[in-house]
Amino acid sequence: MPARILVIDDEPQITRVLRASLSAQGFDVRTANDPEEGIRLFREWPPDLLITDLMMPGMTGVEVCRSVRTASSTPILVLSVRSHERSKVEALDAGADDYVTKPFGIQELLARVRAHLRRAPERTAKAIETGDFVVDAEAHAITANGKPMHLTPKEFDLLLHLARNPGKVMTHRALLTAVWGAQSVHQPENLRVFVGQLRKKLEAQTGKQYIQTEPWVGYRFVPEGWIGSSES
Repeated sequence: MPARILVIDDEPQITRVLRASLSAQGFDVRTANDPEEGIRLFREWPPDLLITDLMMPGMTGVEVCRSVRTASSTPILVLSVRSHERSKVEALDAGADDYVTKPFGIQELLARVRAHLRRAPERTAKAIETGDFVVDAEAHAITANGKPMHLTPKEFDLLLHLARNPGKVMTHRALLTAVWGAQSVHQPENLRVFVGQLRKKLEAQTGKQYIQTEPWVGYRFVPEGWIGSSES
């Protein structure tokens, strides 16, 4: 069965171009020019990937992300304009997995789409037990000090990759490539936002800090916890 992709954008020209381009790649595509209609369609026709515009009248892409995240871990790719940097970060905080800046090249967008769809079946490895953590990739579940944690899909992917490399310094490029794909290596703001979110959740639940910053290089995951600065 071809992967299902839902596109929500209030610009008909954008939805027409994306429908044509994605369909030509063999995807099953549906579109909506109204975000509320898009949410209804999402519930009636659950897609494998959602692409949504950020700035839309009536209901923003941030609100779309929040609505979807109440019931689904489907990857969300946000389309945004460069002038709305704060809104892009807000969308990531609301559960978006990635964003592409308008105007965008269709080949870049297709590469992002393929990367996100590829990652869904990658979660098949057996559980990883390291330090205070048990990370079950197949069940998409994690416990810290024996207590279950609730993470967004991308927070989980980030922690999963760190847990697979305990004690090692993971460069910004390596983490961006592993979690968001090679097309995202020049978007370090994605990584900063998600590391910050992950740190807050881990420390709130356990009282410990686990992710150490290696300035100008990347991050180190210490699964037993550590004492030090948690700036990202």
